[in-house]
Amino acid sequence: MRAVIQRVKRAKVTVMDDPAGEPVVAGEIGAGLCVLLGVTHSDGPAQIEKIARKIAQLKLLRSPAGVDDPGERVGAEEVNAPVLIISQFTLYADVRKGKKPGWSHAAPGDVAEPIFDAVVQAVRDRGLHVETGRFGAMMDVELVNDGPFTIIAEA
Repeated sequence: MRAVIQRVKRAKVTVMDDPAGEPVVAGEIGAGLCVLLGVTHSDGPAQIEKIARKIAQLKLLRSPAGVDDPGERVGAEEVNAPVLIISQFTLYADVRKGKKPGWSHAAPGDVAEPIFDAVVQAVRDRGLHVETGRFGAMMDVELVNDGPFTIIAEA
């Protein structure tokens, strides 16, 4: 499992879901974490728990006083920060050969979706408010990265 975890001032994901072709907000948060999550074939319960723990506990956020000193940063669990988690199979693109990415390392949707849902639930079970995109949909993701501060986590 691979996650790109970004500290954000705000983030929003919209999908084109309305019959009139209007974008619909699927998930939106203020200051917190925006997570792009990719699932591979070998992911299971151990990876779900590990990545949920990383999302909730990594000390990436500014202190409650707004200080960004590494010694004063806090985890999402400590300050009850919201999290926006978005499915992102392209995190497992293989671009070692040729001009076109290969997707053989990304789990297919019927395998990845329940794992994605389990990660979302595991983060919620830690007491955090979690918003999501829509699995498998074409999404527009808007965010203001705070820092910028972006971490890549593997489980």
